[in-house]
Amino acid sequence: MRWLVGWSSIAASFGTAGAVGNSGEGRTVHPVGSQLLWGDPDPLWAVGDWRPDEIRVIGVATPEGAPTVRLAVLGCCGATDEQLRVGLLAARGGALRHLTAWPGSYTAVVQTGRRITVVGDLAGARPVFHTPWANGTAYATAALPLADLIEAQLDIGHLAALLACPETPEALGDGTPYAGVKRVPPGHALILREGSREITGYEAVASLAVAAPQADPVHAVEGVRDALVEAVRARLTAPRHAPQTAPPDPGPVPGMGPAERRAARGGPVPGVGADLSGGSASATLALLAAGLPGLPGTLLGHGAGAGERLLAVTFNDLTTRAHEGELERARAIAANPRLHHVVVAAGEEALPYASLETGALTDEPAPSLVVAERHRRRLAAGSADHFVGHGARQVLDAHPARLADLLMDRRRRHLLRPVAALAKAEGPTAHSLFVPLTVYRAARRLARTSYRTGLESAAGLLPDANRYAPDLATPADASLAALAWSRPGPAARWLTGEALAEVSVRLQEAAIRPTSVQRPGEARARAALARGAADHRILEQAAEIRSQRLHAPYLDNQVVRAARALPESLRVQPGARAAILRRVLGGAGIKDLPPGWGTPSQATSAAVTRTGLRSSLPDLMALFDAPLLADAGLVEARVVRGALRAASEGEPLPLDGLADLASTELWLRRLLARRGTCWTGTAAPRQRAVAGVVTPSRRTLQY
Repeated sequence: MRWLVGWSSIAASFGTAGAVGNSGEGRTVHPVGSQLLWGDPDPLWAVGDWRPDEIRVIGVATPEGAPTVRLAVLGCCGATDEQLRVGLLAARGGALRHLTAWPGSYTAVVQTGRRITVVGDLAGARPVFHTPWANGTAYATAALPLADLIEAQLDIGHLAALLACPETPEALGDGTPYAGVKRVPPGHALILREGSREITGYEAVASLAVAAPQADPVHAVEGVRDALVEAVRARLTAPRHAPQTAPPDPGPVPGMGPAERRAARGGPVPGVGADLSGGSASATLALLAAGLPGLPGTLLGHGAGAGERLLAVTFNDLTTRAHEGELERARAIAANPRLHHVVVAAGEEALPYASLETGALTDEPAPSLVVAERHRRRLAAGSADHFVGHGARQVLDAHPARLADLLMDRRRRHLLRPVAALAKAEGPTAHSLFVPLTVYRAARRLARTSYRTGLESAAGLLPDANRYAPDLATPADASLAALAWSRPGPAARWLTGEALAEVSVRLQEAAIRPTSVQRPGEARARAALARGAADHRILEQAAEIRSQRLHAPYLDNQVVRAARALPESLRVQPGARAAILRRVLGGAGIKDLPPGWGTPSQATSAAVTRTGLRSSLPDLMALFDAPLLADAGLVEARVVRGALRAASEGEPLPLDGLADLASTELWLRRLLARRGTCWTGTAAPRQRAVAGVVTPSRRTLQY
């Protein structure tokens, strides 16, 4: 895991270079395994296995005695040194948006005298956390180190909100699973001045009174194409790094070549690779990276390097035959001579919920914990720099609530195709005849519901979530449930009444709190993107392969901005994501795509999840024999065990909700089993983050 950490306080020194601390006792504290980027009075460290080119510090010349002005950029950034200096000068004057306009995925920290500005990204894949500490504020790109720093306890209320309403920012607020550690919202920056903190947004907020001018669809898609090409180019032009394999190669093994021996040791292949699942998102990245023109120093201006072929990895699940169409499309795409295709076959050992007893502690809980082993097996065959298509659905697809936005703008005719597609998905039944009218009424109701009324209604219904939780068996049902300002998550039906009541109070407090209200569809889409980006971030940590970097260009700032410029009338059309990416590839000169390209595969994913649930049922029953979630008062163990058994037998229960419960319980157990702390020094905390909560109605979780 890689992160950066620093702080700003009233004190002029806190011992980053052996200086006397703010208490005058010469105390020091610094993160374990760190490198100091700059020292007192407001130090900044980079912690973890950062590559040399992933840490860039740029300064500008200032007169003697003038405040220091410098910029640190950590991550993959496609800007030149001169562009960084221009952005630094703009940020010094307050134009923070310039720091988020470069290709790549990175975190920017600006120091202007005693003022520190930490800029988060738009999606939430690179969040910023902060907490009060030492008469000032400490910040980091991971929450666990800050929890260690202040010896925080668990915030059980936040865990309840994360399970009850995972896509409702109003319920989650700015909290984290650690009490006292706060999160900066996506699209915002943290500004510190001698310990005092301020959070400000750097994106323009659209007006609700006047509809935004509709962008031309052709130019909007061209913007997405240019952003994706620049995002891929930023990764391809970065320096190459040879993977550090441990242990070393033992030498020839009968029946195993060098590639097989490397895979057995767990190290990635040198060079650039990409997922190739047969879907539109990963295939677009693989084809762009393999045939991107104009890269300097490459053969004929193509590929990731002179004579180098892009490694395309396809995962083949041997437990099901429902995804053979995807495999055929992947093989057809991999016929490109610039691609080297590798198929990773796995059976029951790679199903969801497999190998739950192994795995690293992540910064926060996320549903991806139960599929980490599945992804790790695929990524172990990948490259040192590996492209993944995560985030494409949240960035490019239209959230169903955007239908209400179209009604607010009086664009009713654009609802015809999406509601007709929902009716077709229902099949030739009597119920499907009423789907268009039902969806239209729900969209009109949402368009006429104010933000405060919507949250208050959701808060009133939440305590009964275990009774009214909708059955999302069909696309129409899912769309109808999504046409609301807030809705309970799939795990809400299994939470206790006390936990649901606490989350309901959070929603009621948020309803009366002043806020910059967006349109319902736009707000719900941003919340879904933040949820998906957070899950991708945790997956990176859970399935981490040493010396490997996962690149998700769809979550980059410039790609997110370009996608937000797409007209809503284009986004809500059936198959919009595949159509947009097809035009992106066409604009890049790639037009030969296999039949069926862009076909969704959600049904296959649900079948595989149910198979994994059935295969790992004994382990899951043991996990919830005496769950920590029950000790915290969030669930009843008997109820969860019954749901697991029923789902394994084929009962139509929300599998995503069971994944949320299992991943949260798994994360709690790993946190409690943890040893050590992120800090060292004479003034370092004496213990790690305390997994406990002090409430009279719940048992305290202790080590």
